[in-house]
Amino acid sequence: MTAPDPVRQEIVAHAHTVVVKVGTNVLADAAGALDRHRIRSLADQLHRLRAAGRRVVLVTSGAIGAGVGKLGLGKRPADLAQLQACAAVGQSALMQLYQDCLTPHNVHTAQILLTAGDFDNRVRYLNVRNTIHTLFEYGALPIINENDTVSTAEIKFGDNDHLAAMVTNLLRAPLLVLLTNVDGLYSDDPRANPDAELLATVPNIDASVTDLAANTRSVLGTGGMRSKLRAARLATAAGESVVMANGSLDGILDRVFAGEPVGTLFLAHGTDVPAWKRWVGFTARPVGVIRIDHGARRAIVEQGRSLLPVGVTAVEGPFRKGDVVSIRDPDDAEVARGLTNYSSDDAAGVVGKPADRSASGPVRGPYAELVHRDNLVVIR
Repeated sequence: MTAPDPVRQEIVAHAHTVVVKVGTNVLADAAGALDRHRIRSLADQLHRLRAAGRRVVLVTSGAIGAGVGKLGLGKRPADLAQLQACAAVGQSALMQLYQDCLTPHNVHTAQILLTAGDFDNRVRYLNVRNTIHTLFEYGALPIINENDTVSTAEIKFGDNDHLAAMVTNLLRAPLLVLLTNVDGLYSDDPRANPDAELLATVPNIDASVTDLAANTRSVLGTGGMRSKLRAARLATAAGESVVMANGSLDGILDRVFAGEPVGTLFLAHGTDVPAWKRWVGFTARPVGVIRIDHGARRAIVEQGRSLLPVGVTAVEGPFRKGDVVSIRDPDDAEVARGLTNYSSDDAAGVVGKPADRSASGPVRGPYAELVHRDNLVVIR
């Protein structure tokens, strides 16, 4: 046993709600068959977390991979209909195995299948949160997966790493654990460079960190290191911590929650964001884009001001009043998201105009602000 790290000990001590995400390559072998020993070990560790008084959510991949194995396909298909068929076959087998492994602990599993549309819609988003909290009260273990049998390119999360980060923000869970088939984030690709070092702690996920990720995908899964870093950034920017560790190692969750320096710890670097602003800034997908100049960027990011029409250079839609929009600076970097006071057609008519007057006339509309500060979330 490695000596605990005081920083990690403090983080896990305050992690009363935990989201654990497990990837396909942790659960299945190269042919796609589910590894019963590993799932049983994972179930035992989840039980110990719950027995310690923590509220636990499991975000699991593996349905498509399990379907590939049960159907004897040998590899993951590329056709959407075939992928959805594999998910339909594999999801029931995956859930049954989880239930079999948790029954000795008298734990009921609860399946929740989601699409990105469930997070875009505010009412459905709140319903998901209420359901999970009720399952906690009943003592059941929520097990979440993307609804691959109906998801298409327009409504997919992209991967379950992103889904896990969104669930973390939904629940305001202080800790997200990403279990993958690598030990964590390295200073270089360890497969190509034997001198690559495992990074124990990452204070901030910036460009220098994301550049370390190899643009690779696993054989059975859809994610890679880039997707995990995007997910970690989404969670840490909202004030939560993330641990990425090797789920293939026996007892890895026990070690994480003992505060051992295993895997890579990504420290929370954003302030704790209120629930409403988590939905606006980190969950709902933007419908349109508002492009701003450098002055507006300073006003929003550094001075905490609303977005006024005078600082807007372009509007890309269509979007309606009240929709979530992405606010981008002259370098095309997304600096904020917010709820717009204008539709795209109306916003286009006030681009670049001061709130009081301009050469072509004053802004005419019910609001002086294109996006009010109360409905705006800085994400950089």
